[in-house]
Amino acid sequence: MLFVPRKTKHSKSFKGRISGNTKGGSELAFGQCGLKALEPCRLTSKQIESARRSISRSLRRVGKVWIRVFCHVPVSKKPVDVRMGKGKGSTEMWVCKVQPGRILFEIGGVSVELAREAFRKAQSKLPIKCSFVEEGF
Repeated sequence: MLFVPRKTKHSKSFKGRISGNTKGGSELAFGQCGLKALEPCRLTSKQIESARRSISRSLRRVGKVWIRVFCHVPVSKKPVDVRMGKGKGSTEMWVCKVQPGRILFEIGGVSVELAREAFRKAQSKLPIKCSFVEEGF
Protein backbone atom coordinates (compact mmCIF):
# COMPACT_ATOMS: atom_id res chain seq x y z
CA MET A 1 0.00 0.00 0.00
CA LEU A 2 1.99 2.96 -1.24
CA PHE A 3 0.83 6.45 -0.39
CA VAL A 4 0.13 8.04 -3.77
CA PRO A 5 -2.82 10.20 -4.82
CA ARG A 6 -5.49 8.68 -7.03
CA LYS A 7 -5.86 11.77 -9.17
CA THR A 8 -3.96 15.06 -9.45
CA LYS A 9 -4.64 18.34 -11.19
CA HIS A 10 -1.10 18.55 -12.59
CA SER A 11 1.02 15.51 -13.37
CA LYS A 12 4.39 17.23 -12.79
CA SER A 13 5.55 19.94 -10.41
CA PHE A 14 8.56 22.12 -9.67
CA LYS A 15 11.19 20.98 -7.20
CA GLY A 16 10.71 23.85 -4.75
CA ARG A 17 12.48 24.42 -1.44
CA ILE A 18 11.68 23.44 2.13
CA SER A 19 12.26 26.49 4.30
CA GLY A 20 11.15 27.53 7.77
CA ASN A 21 9.19 25.60 10.37
CA THR A 22 5.85 23.94 9.81
CA LYS A 23 2.76 26.13 9.99
CA GLY A 24 0.35 23.36 10.92
CA GLY A 25 0.44 19.79 12.14
CA SER A 26 2.90 20.50 14.92
CA GLU A 27 0.74 19.27 17.81
CA LEU A 28 -0.87 15.94 18.63
CA ALA A 29 -4.42 15.66 17.32
CA PHE A 30 -5.45 12.00 17.62
CA GLY A 31 -3.14 9.89 19.81
CA GLN A 32 -1.27 10.24 23.09
CA CYS A 33 2.26 9.93 21.63
CA GLY A 34 3.80 11.14 18.40
CA LEU A 35 6.95 11.25 16.27
CA LYS A 36 8.01 14.79 15.38
CA ALA A 37 10.44 15.72 12.58
CA LEU A 38 13.37 17.93 13.57
CA GLU A 39 14.87 18.51 10.10
CA PRO A 40 13.52 19.47 6.67
CA CYS A 41 13.28 16.54 4.28
CA ARG A 42 11.47 14.96 1.35
CA LEU A 43 9.99 11.69 2.60
CA THR A 44 9.15 9.13 -0.06
CA SER A 45 6.09 6.92 0.09
CA LYS A 46 8.33 3.87 0.53
CA GLN A 47 9.99 5.38 3.60
CA ILE A 48 6.63 6.22 5.18
CA GLU A 49 5.32 2.71 4.47
CA SER A 50 8.47 1.13 5.92
CA ALA A 51 8.14 3.16 9.12
CA ARG A 52 4.44 2.33 9.36
CA ARG A 53 5.16 -1.40 9.07
CA SER A 54 7.84 -1.14 11.74
CA ILE A 55 5.42 0.61 14.12
CA SER A 56 2.58 -1.86 13.55
CA ARG A 57 4.91 -4.84 14.07
CA SER A 58 6.21 -3.34 17.30
CA LEU A 59 2.69 -2.76 18.62
CA ARG A 60 1.55 -6.30 17.72
CA ARG A 61 -1.94 -5.17 16.66
CA VAL A 62 -2.81 -3.29 19.84
CA GLY A 63 -3.57 0.41 19.86
CA LYS A 64 -4.08 2.61 16.84
CA VAL A 65 -1.63 4.32 14.47
CA TRP A 66 -2.32 7.58 12.64
CA ILE A 67 -0.17 8.70 9.71
CA ARG A 68 -0.17 12.50 9.62
CA VAL A 69 1.72 13.01 6.33
CA PHE A 70 0.80 12.12 2.75
CA CYS A 71 2.89 12.05 -0.42
CA HIS A 72 1.32 14.45 -2.90
CA VAL A 73 4.38 15.90 -4.70
CA PRO A 74 5.50 14.05 -7.86
CA VAL A 75 9.24 13.73 -8.53
CA SER A 76 10.20 13.18 -12.16
CA LYS A 77 13.33 11.58 -13.55
CA LYS A 78 14.63 11.03 -17.04
CA PRO A 79 15.83 7.55 -18.01
CA VAL A 80 19.50 6.59 -18.08
CA ASP A 81 21.43 7.30 -21.33
CA VAL A 82 19.02 10.00 -22.52
CA ARG A 83 20.38 13.27 -23.87
CA MET A 84 19.44 16.68 -22.52
CA GLY A 85 16.24 18.29 -23.71
CA LYS A 86 13.07 16.71 -25.11
CA GLY A 87 10.96 17.75 -22.12
CA LYS A 88 10.67 16.77 -18.51
CA GLY A 89 10.95 13.13 -17.48
CA SER A 90 8.13 10.92 -16.27
CA THR A 91 7.07 10.63 -12.63
CA GLU A 92 9.53 8.43 -10.75
CA MET A 93 8.14 8.61 -7.19
CA TRP A 94 5.90 10.59 -4.86
CA VAL A 95 7.26 12.55 -1.91
CA CYS A 96 6.02 14.55 1.03
CA LYS A 97 7.81 17.78 1.91
CA VAL A 98 8.32 17.74 5.67
CA GLN A 99 9.30 20.87 7.58
CA PRO A 100 10.82 20.86 11.08
CA GLY A 101 8.19 20.50 13.80
CA ARG A 102 5.79 18.37 11.78
CA ILE A 103 4.14 15.38 13.47
CA LEU A 104 4.69 12.32 11.26
CA PHE A 105 2.99 9.50 13.19
CA GLU A 106 0.73 9.24 16.23
CA ILE A 107 -0.08 6.27 18.45
CA GLY A 108 -2.99 5.85 20.86
CA GLY A 109 -4.19 3.13 23.20
CA VAL A 110 -0.78 1.75 24.24
CA SER A 111 1.67 2.39 27.07
CA VAL A 112 4.26 5.14 26.72
CA GLU A 113 7.16 2.67 26.91
CA LEU A 114 5.76 0.56 24.06
CA ALA A 115 5.10 3.67 21.96
CA ARG A 116 8.62 4.98 22.61
CA GLU A 117 10.14 1.65 21.50
CA ALA A 118 7.95 1.53 18.37
CA PHE A 119 8.96 5.08 17.40
CA ARG A 120 12.63 4.28 18.03
CA LYS A 121 12.43 1.46 15.48
CA ALA A 122 10.47 3.60 13.02
CA GLN A 123 12.97 6.45 13.35
CA SER A 124 15.73 4.20 12.05
CA LYS A 125 13.74 3.76 8.82
CA LEU A 126 13.52 7.52 8.21
CA PRO A 127 16.33 9.72 6.81
CA ILE A 128 15.84 12.55 9.33
CA LYS A 129 16.23 13.20 13.04
CA CYS A 130 12.98 12.86 14.96
CA SER A 131 11.85 13.30 18.54
CA PHE A 132 9.29 11.53 20.71
CA VAL A 133 6.36 13.72 21.79
CA GLU A 134 3.89 12.96 24.58
CA GLU A 135 0.50 14.46 25.28
CA GLY A 136 0.65 17.27 27.82
CA PHE A 137 4.29 18.24 27.17
